[in-house]
Formats: sequence, structure tokens, C-alpha cells
Amino acid sequence: MFPGDTILSFFLIAQISIGVMANSFLFMIYIYAFLIKPQLKKPIDSIFMHLTVVNIITIVFQSIPDIVSSFGVKRFLDNVGCQSFFYIYRVTRGLSICTTSLLSVFQAITISPSHSKWARLKSKLSTWIFPSFLIFWIINMLIYIHIIETLRAKWNFTVVGHGFVHAYCQTRQSGDRHSGSFVSVMLTRDFLFMAPMIVSSLYMVGLLYRHHRRARHIHSCVLSRQTSPENRATHTILLLAFCFVFFYCCNNFVYIYAFYRPEKDSRLEDINGILSSCYPTFCPFLLMKNTKNIPKLTSCL
Repeated sequence: MFPGDTILSFFLIAQISIGVMANSFLFMIYIYAFLIKPQLKKPIDSIFMHLTVVNIITIVFQSIPDIVSSFGVKRFLDNVGCQSFFYIYRVTRGLSICTTSLLSVFQAITISPSHSKWARLKSKLSTWIFPSFLIFWIINMLIYIHIIETLRAKWNFTVVGHGFVHAYCQTRQSGDRHSGSFVSVMLTRDFLFMAPMIVSSLYMVGLLYRHHRRARHIHSCVLSRQTSPENRATHTILLLAFCFVFFYCCNNFVYIYAFYRPEKDSRLEDINGILSSCYPTFCPFLLMKNTKNIPKLTSCL
């Protein structure tokens, strides 16, 4: 192994360890609230739980092939392994954008004023969560059937041409003509879910700004205390949305560049893998800032 591969190996191992443990710890907290302390649970916690599960699966199925490859192991995945690993990873990565978008819209409607046109939707929010999850799973599972059809194990380690190439996998040459339409479908899905995320985030920023001006004008400490939990949750979700958009755009840029680059570079694969796992790794730490159940669970333990 080269020194660079050794550093990459330890970095990937640290990333998967921290990401999986943090998301698992947060998931346990929500399970604790649902089963032991039902009075602590809120409808939005279901979205947080779904996001943590998606994060764990994304990190594991993205990082394991990269870690094994960084140690110099050859032919780790066969055709079925390639299709399984990358199909599950891509589906959960797609679920990440869908769930984060739902989270932003959910919080925007929750904090909307009573006179707002969105206020009448508040009573129906909790009934939309699980049907939304089902729709998200169906959409992403259908989109990424393309991976099962075109991905195969890589036996030739000097690949040149357009298409997806990983340390162990590559797209079939027969699937190249469909790659353009597949990328177009992914970009359309990204736009359809990122647009509501950005719009709802801007809406929440506007509400927070107006609330801050009103609170400063009234000089009321009581008002600030009453609204601080919702404001804290909104700040957390806004930070989540910003981090997601940043890492998702960077990851897509590197992926598309590597996809259409005639000469394949293993370093681009490494960078793409690291970027793919950044948001799922940082996400639980951002959510923990807004989770009151952590000290309660710690005291019980």
C-alpha cells in the first residue's frame, strides 16, 4: 500500500465508524422516545428516524467497497455484488434528498403563522409522513433499476471511455447509449425535490427574520422563551438543508465529471466516495443539537 492509500483507508474507516455510531445512537434515542416515553415523541421524529436509517445504509454500502479497495484487495465484488451494493447505495442516497426535502417542507408548514394559507395543512401533516416514505421508496427503487441492468464487475483495470467506473464495478458498454437519459432522470428527480427544499428554507428564513425584528421591537423575554424551541428546530433544519445542498452539488459535479471523462482517475473515485458520505456523517451531530431526549436517556442509563 502507498502512504496515500493508508491515509485514505484510515480516513474512510473513521468516517464509517463515526457516521454509523452517531446515526445509531440518534436512532436509539428516537426509539426510546417512541416506546418508553411516548409523551416526548413528536410527528417530525418519524422523519428524523427515517433519515438516520437512510444515513446508516448509505454510509455502509458506500464506504465498505472503498475501504476494501484502499487496502489493495482485488476482485472483491462480482456482478451480483456490484449490482446489490450500488443499487442499495443509490436508492438510499436518493431517499436522503427526498427525506431532507420533506423535513424542510414539514417544518416550514409547522412554523407558519395561523393566518397563513399553509396553516390549514398543519392538522394533516402527520398523516402524510408514512405515505410520503412509501412514495419515496417506490420512486427511487424504480429509477435505479438501470443500475441492475447496466452494472457489472470490473475485470479490466485499465478502463477508458464514458460511463461509471469504480474500483470493482463499471457500466456495460451496451448501456452507454442509455446513460444520458438515466442522468437526465436523476437530475429531474433532484430538481423536483431540491426546489421545495430551497423554497421552504427561504420561507423559514423570512419567518425567522420577521420574528427576530418583532421580538427586538417588543423587547419581550417571554415571547423569546416561548418560541425558542421552534426556532432552534428551524435553525437545525436550515443548517441540514444547507449542508445537504452543498455536499450533494459537489458530489454530483464530481460524479458527472468522472462519468464523462474519457480517462478514468481513481482519485476522483476516492473524492466522490468521501463526499457521498459527508452529509450522512454530519447529519446526526446537527440533529443532536435539537434533541432534548439525549440528557434524559443518558440519565436513565
